[in-house]
Amino acid sequence: MTLFERIIAREIPADLIHEDEHCVAIQDINPQAPVHFLVIPKTVIPRIAEASPGQEALLGHLLRTAAEIARQQGLEEGGFRIVINNGRDGGETVPHLHVHVLGGRSMTWPPG
Repeated sequence: MTLFERIIAREIPADLIHEDEHCVAIQDINPQAPVHFLVIPKTVIPRIAEASPGQEALLGHLLRTAAEIARQQGLEEGGFRIVINNGRDGGETVPHLHVHVLGGRSMTWPPG
């Protein structure tokens, strides 16, 4: 069971900022920006490269949810960054797809 499955099951506490039938959103425990939260599907998808065509609606829901929470957090005007890590070289540390949303400061490019 992944860390995120345990958070969804309420076995591990987390700072929950959103929940619906498809996903949860939590504050990142190691924020890299003034605003940094994760949107996590309740359905386990190990990584974006393993998502199936039948999961397209869920993937769209994750992005729309990320944008809505970003708006609620006051990031709409200044902007925000959405990141999905895939694989070791992509920075993936938990094998459960999740969307990082970062904002509240200017982002640089390339991201590092």
